[in-house]
Amino acid sequence: MNNLQVNLVWNNFGIDNSNNSILPSGLNCLQRDTPCFIGSPHQSSFAVDSGGSRPIRGSDNSIYEPDDASLPVASYYVTNSTRWGVSNIGRFMDSANGSYIIYTSRRFTNTLDSELFQTARMSPSSLRYFGIGLKNGMYSVVLQFAEIFFPDDQTWKSVGKRIFNIYIQGDLKETDFDIKKQTNGKSYTAVQRQYTVEVTNNVIDIHLFWAGKGTCCIPEQGFYGPSISALSVSSYDSNGEGDPGSQRNSTSSRTGLVVGVVVCVAILGFLALAGAIVWRQKRRRLEVEMEELFSIVGRPNIFSYGEMKSATDSFSDSNILGRGGYGPVYKGKLLDGRIVAVKQLSSTSHQGKKEFMTEIATISAVQHRNLVKLHGCCIDSKTPLLVYEYLEQGSLDQAIFGKTDLNLDWRTRFEICIGIARGLAYLHEESSMRIVHRDIKASNVLLDADLNPKISDFGLARHYKDSMTHLNTGVAGTLGYLAPEYAMMGHLTEKADVFAFGVVALEILAGRRNFDDSLEEDEKYLLGCAWYLHESQRTLELLDSKLIEFATRKKLRDSSMLLFFAPWACLSDAHRCPRSCPCSRKTTR
Repeated sequence: MNNLQVNLVWNNFGIDNSNNSILPSGLNCLQRDTPCFIGSPHQSSFAVDSGGSRPIRGSDNSIYEPDDASLPVASYYVTNSTRWGVSNIGRFMDSANGSYIIYTSRRFTNTLDSELFQTARMSPSSLRYFGIGLKNGMYSVVLQFAEIFFPDDQTWKSVGKRIFNIYIQGDLKETDFDIKKQTNGKSYTAVQRQYTVEVTNNVIDIHLFWAGKGTCCIPEQGFYGPSISALSVSSYDSNGEGDPGSQRNSTSSRTGLVVGVVVCVAILGFLALAGAIVWRQKRRRLEVEMEELFSIVGRPNIFSYGEMKSATDSFSDSNILGRGGYGPVYKGKLLDGRIVAVKQLSSTSHQGKKEFMTEIATISAVQHRNLVKLHGCCIDSKTPLLVYEYLEQGSLDQAIFGKTDLNLDWRTRFEICIGIARGLAYLHEESSMRIVHRDIKASNVLLDADLNPKISDFGLARHYKDSMTHLNTGVAGTLGYLAPEYAMMGHLTEKADVFAFGVVALEILAGRRNFDDSLEEDEKYLLGCAWYLHESQRTLELLDSKLIEFATRKKLRDSSMLLFFAPWACLSDAHRCPRSCPCSRKTTR
């Protein structure tokens, strides 16, 4: 008796203000005759992702709230906002599955919301969901299921059966409900059940109950009983729109009306058929792109288009952080409160599907403090989207060449150069796969709140092996940053990035772009001007006028000459002899 646990949910305790504190927090909202908000409702809909850990916006535009509470033996959970609750009764004997939540990373068919079905909540006996504080009236209840533990192969594990009953508001809606039977024996296939029910006391009761049927121990202990992936409850409007029970009867027998009805039905039928075909093709295209993406990079975090639209306020121009050849970048806020940068690939962009996949594959495979972090992507929109961490200070070119209040002194510029070099050293020598970025430039270096640099935009990146002296590839990148041997012969090595880094370092030192058409002819090209001043032993004349402290303090110059000579270490051989072997250029760390 010491281990006895009692579930007091949905009992008939009489509760008033004098004894409301007798019951534990939340339990007073789950009583049969005196639920919370009775007579004073505060909502008309809610949705739950059973077993989920974060909010998800579904294709129906509903926000599915996470339900990852641990509910062992006889227990319950009520949300802090008192919108809904869940209760479990029963215990899986000899089972290690103590959370009663099951997971999978597989993709699901027959749905546009595959992520909703990658978690599910189970119960050994009785699983109940309650909607609290609902306005009285007619409601649509949608329950979503998928079998994720019994495979549909030819092994002995496939003979497992999950059978349970479904009650709503105490009425039996489904007897001996079998998820796999509804999908003709297929696993990882979504099943949806919709019911119309009436709410009369501001609460709805959805009850899944195991009556002892089905298997108990296949493929192992603790995976029988009711299981559900997601549910949503929404009120019908006052006109009864969407109510399956509403009927429109016509008693007119006039020939003109009959002909009109027939024509309208034919047109609507044609439009419905065309819409179904388009929707099916879109869904199939999305599934193919998902499979292709997963085959390349495993399982990145996938966001829905609805989530991205909500995060960016419908891609408002006021949220644009910048624009590039690929398209605009928006500032966004996810449902969990994270601030992100959303990169949108425009339809006119030079970056195609291959580059989009390359960028995801590359940035997903590397992690370094000087590389931008990818949160995920979205491919169910007309134009693909990449979701990156948000870096407050924007790009390096904006910080150096733009009109900002940033004070980039010598020490700050020195640390920015060192950070970029560390990121390149990681890509070239320290990561699990060796990577050439191919598009190092100031606009592809982002700065966080502390002005730490992070390399971004990996759409042109290429992988190579240690045994390869170079790659023969089509020339890609930005004019002014291309190494001569790469631009002329297409010979690609990591030293192409080193050359581009040298150009960026010169820009940081000089405080100007590598080409400025507003200057005199002999000063337009930064590399030529820098080399002339260097050979004339007038190197300090190259410095940005804002770096007066460096130019006037010899001690500071002596301690920082590594940065001052880094560009020439990266560029000197190529500038003197453009056809020289790229091996002669040293890698700068």
